[in-house]
This record gives sequence, C-alpha cells and structure tokens, in this order.
Amino acid sequence: MGYIEPLMRRNFLEYASYVIIDRAIPDLRDGCKPVQRRILNTLFEIDDGRFHKVANVIGETMKLHPHGDASIGDALVVLANKDYFVERQGNFGSVLTGHPAAAARYIECRLTPLARETLFNKKLTRYQPSYDSRKDEPIYLPAKLPVVLLIGVEGIAVGMSTRILPHNFCELLEGQIALLEGRTVALLPDFLQGGLMDAGEYDQGRGRVRVRARLEIAKDRKTIVVRQVPFGTTTESLIQSIETAAQKGKIKVSSIDDRTAEHVEIVLSLPRGIYADEVEPQLYAYTQCEVSITGSPVVIADDRPETVGVDELLTRLTDQLRGIIRAELELEQGELLDKQHWLTLEQIFIENRVYQRIEEARTADAVRAEVRIGMEQFRAQFLRDLTEDDIDRLLKIPIRRISLYDIEKYRREMDAVAEALAICARKLKHLTDTCIAYLRDLLDRYGAAHPRRTEIVSFGAVSKKEVARATLRVSYDPESGFFGTDVKGSEYSYQVSEYAHLLIVMPDATYRVVRPSDKLYLGPKVLGIVPFDDETGQVITLLYRDADRCAWAKRVHVTGFIRDKEYSLIRDPKGRLDRLWIGEPDKTEVRMLFVPSTRMRKKQDVYDLRDLPAVGLGARGKRMSTKPVASLKVRKPTGDG
Repeated sequence: MGYIEPLMRRNFLEYASYVIIDRAIPDLRDGCKPVQRRILNTLFEIDDGRFHKVANVIGETMKLHPHGDASIGDALVVLANKDYFVERQGNFGSVLTGHPAAAARYIECRLTPLARETLFNKKLTRYQPSYDSRKDEPIYLPAKLPVVLLIGVEGIAVGMSTRILPHNFCELLEGQIALLEGRTVALLPDFLQGGLMDAGEYDQGRGRVRVRARLEIAKDRKTIVVRQVPFGTTTESLIQSIETAAQKGKIKVSSIDDRTAEHVEIVLSLPRGIYADEVEPQLYAYTQCEVSITGSPVVIADDRPETVGVDELLTRLTDQLRGIIRAELELEQGELLDKQHWLTLEQIFIENRVYQRIEEARTADAVRAEVRIGMEQFRAQFLRDLTEDDIDRLLKIPIRRISLYDIEKYRREMDAVAEALAICARKLKHLTDTCIAYLRDLLDRYGAAHPRRTEIVSFGAVSKKEVARATLRVSYDPESGFFGTDVKGSEYSYQVSEYAHLLIVMPDATYRVVRPSDKLYLGPKVLGIVPFDDETGQVITLLYRDADRCAWAKRVHVTGFIRDKEYSLIRDPKGRLDRLWIGEPDKTEVRMLFVPSTRMRKKQDVYDLRDLPAVGLGARGKRMSTKPVASLKVRKPTGDG
C-alpha cells in the first residue's frame, strides 16, 4: 500500500495544475481561458467576412478543445454577449433577462473588426500541437488590448478561484495612455447591465463593490420602475427576490409588471398607505436591487497563477503592448528591407542585362554561376550578400516582365519602400509616442460604441434593522408560561420586526435579551418584557436585601449583551429582591422599617432614589442602611403633589 500515497499525490497535483492552467484561470497575456482562445482562433482561421453557423464554429473548435461541444457553445455565447470580439446574428439569449440562446444551428457569428485588428498576427503567434497533434493552436494571442480587464473573467480551479470584473473600453485605453505618459491611473469596473456602483472598497480589484439597480420613482410616489439591474442578476432573478421578500412581509408591493424588451422595465405598484420613500431602502436591503461583488484577480503569469491588482495588470499589459508594437514594426522593417534588397537585385539584373550571360550556359550550375559572376561586379549596391535563394528568384523572373520593365515605376516603388522604412525607423525611435498614437486611433474609431454604462456614486449601507417592517406580533401567556409569535397571550403584546430585541426580567432578578421567536418558555411569572433598543439600552432599578438583611439600591444601565445569555442583577447569591423597575421608578422615596432590637433609638429611615447613581452589573449598588431591615415601602417623596 505504500506506493498508493505518492501515486495519488502526484496524480492530484498534475490534475490540479491542469485545471488551473489549462481550463479555469485566464492567461495574463491575452486574457483568455483556453476555450475562449480556441474559439477566437477558430473564428480567425475560418474568417471570410461572412457569418458562420455557431454549430460549425463549435465543430471546428472541437479539433482543438477536448472537452465537448457544450462547453464550447456556452463559452461562445458568453464571449459574444460581451459585445467586443464576436458579432452576433440571431438569438444569443440576454444578459438582462437571463433567457438562454437559441440552438447552435440557428444562430451565427463572426469576428468583429476590433478583434481582427487587435487580437491576431500569425507572424508573431507562437503555436503548439493540439491535444491530438493533428493541428496547431496558439499558446497565446498577441493581443494589443488589455483583454482580461476588458471582458472580465470568473473561474473556479482546484484550491483557487478568480474573479476579475469587467472595465470600460475607453477608460482602459485612456489609462494605458496615462501610464505611457508617466501618469497614474485609477481603474473602476463598468458593467454591461449598467446600474449604480459604490467602489469605495474596490482595493485594486481585491476588495468589493456594491451595485444597485437604477430605480425611477413616479411623481405620486406610488410606483417604482426598475430601469437597470445590477451585475450578476437578471430581471427574472430580481423579480423572484422581490416576490420572496413580499411573501415574507419584508416589503409591501401590490403588483409586479415586467415590461422588459430591449431595455429593462419592471414596474412595482405599491398598496394603499405605502409610499416609495419606505419601500426603496427595503428593496436595497432585502432584494437583488443591491448586490455586493467581491473580486479576486488571479491570472496565469509565467506559467503559474499569480494574484495581481488591476492597476498592476494594466501596467504589465501596457508594457506588453509596447513589445508587440515594437515586434510588428521590426517585422515590417525586415520585410521592407527584404523588398528593397530584391528590388535592387531586380534593377541590376534587368537594367544591366545580366540575364544575357545565361544564354551560352549549357547546364544549371553554369547558369547559376553566370548570374553570380554577372551580379558580383555590382556588389557595392547590394544591401546584403547575394544568396542562392536570391539567384533562384532572379532566374524565375519571366521574360514578359523583363521586356516590359518600367524604370519610372521601379523608382516610384523604391521611393515608397524607402519612405516606409523611414516611417518605421521613426516610429521605433519614438516608440512611446507610437503606442499613444495607436491607442488614440482605437479610441477615435471604436470608443463611441463603448460608453460607460455603470454610474459611479457613493451610497451608504442600508441597515436591514432600520428598514425592517414591524410584521411580527409577540405576546406572553402567563397560564402556559410561553412567549413568542405563536402565542396568543394577554400580556406584554408588541408589534415588532424580525430584527428587534426584547428584554425579559425574571422574578429571581435575572434578565436576558432575545430576538422574537415562535415559542419561548419563561414560566408562569415574569417581572417584565419590554422592547430593547441596542443603541440607547435600558435602565433597570431595583431594591434588595442581602444575607444580613441590609437594604441596597441599585441602578444598572443595560447596553452590551450576548443574546440569550442570562445575567443576574444581584451579586449576593443569598440576596432577596424587594422591588424592581424597568426604567425609572415612578416612586422614589424608600421608607425602611428596621428589625427591632434592644436600645434601638431609630426605628426607621428614608432613602431618596433620585440621587442613585448607575453602576456596573457586577457592583452591589448603594447601601441604604447598616441595620437589618424588616420591610421596605416605596412612596412618592413628601411634598410632591
């Protein structure tokens, strides 16, 4: 059995690494999970400008993706609904209502111009064999956009997860321009659904944002219309949450009318006596009209998962943009130099009639040798050494082209190549300015199609306790000894909310603070049950005698508590409670009659409770007498009406 543990450990680690890197977590460089990258690459490979059936796209992608058609179809629908890289035709479902897409055989898609321009360059793409080695697939796409921040991503792997919220297209590009110019950036999410967002705790994507639905209140304050839903919700889920809250009595709504079509419109009608001022905060507290979204920006960087803040992500992707643009310019420069070299060779070969030297040659080697000898005398004009490939290409020039050779046309072509080379050199020399110009061009052409949808605001948290409706009736039945919402009692009856607290004082001078419950057994006698305010607390005043029958007065201000825990008001376990008030006593003069004894001169005394200070729960209180007290009587002070 000793070999099983290392075998399982190795296999589990391999499986975990596979799920993390090859399925669930996006690559920093192109912001794609493998299935998304394979879909985009397939669309690029089959792109002919026309729409393709999604079923065909799925079939082609399966040649690269070994996990079935369902995962490909779902990922394609999600990617298409992002509105950046995949153009849709047909019913792709709705992120607003939650309706699913039509079957793959009925809907069509193709790459957007933005995707074609910014995601692909075969000459800069590194490939690897597919899972069955029949095709090649890109290791990553040479994306010139911060894709991982643009479309956002969610994924769950083994032992980790990622959640990167989507951001606004224009703000991301403007942020990259700011970084290239040496300025700082502050990125905040932007959601396709719109809504209102408080990002005070965003913390570079590692914290949370709170998003609210956009509500419109009618002038009569009797109708609320939901115009936008929060990210992560749909009209169906939001309506369901409102219905659930209404059934539980947390909010009052007379009717819900869903009129959503292209835009969200959910009409909430309020019953008589209920107005929007009361219902609006309850919608935020109890329904999906407000949601909290926590981010966890984990990406694959250098073949390992890494947690990176969104600003750092944008900085790295801006450096990547510089590298890609540099590589493209160097590639273009190399191609122009090759073209210039070839045009120079062609000019020498034709204008100097080098081709005539091959007329007397009888073998292929002799032909090649004559070309080399003929071209060698013009070596000073070469941009680089003459190669065998160059000779082969010269020998393939057709007679028709030689006979129709146009010197002026050649010179114009050479001038165009020289100008293009100068432009490349200038762009490489001023690479930062080149990158900024590229980003500004993208903003000019595509920015208008991607305005900010989510409004950034600041709003305080809604306390469920403060907006809760008092829908529960609790009462106490002394005959059964039960207290709660299911008790039909005649004493201590209150209308409270589910978040209310109640202070219960028992005859043994103990108390506890509880929440409303169905049934709570207290016994046949209680000294009092009152609603308890967590902020102001409650004052309890009591009179008691200790084991020596000395009288004590005590005033306690109950504030902090542990719910359902029993607290004792009398420190002396042998003490005897004589009188207790929840709140301030209505009679404040205590007449004490002492226990008779020999040589007693003073048989009674009076204590005024109005001067009694508040003490802690563990204190004994104020001693009213040093002599044993036989009885206590409370009355109004002499002289008080």
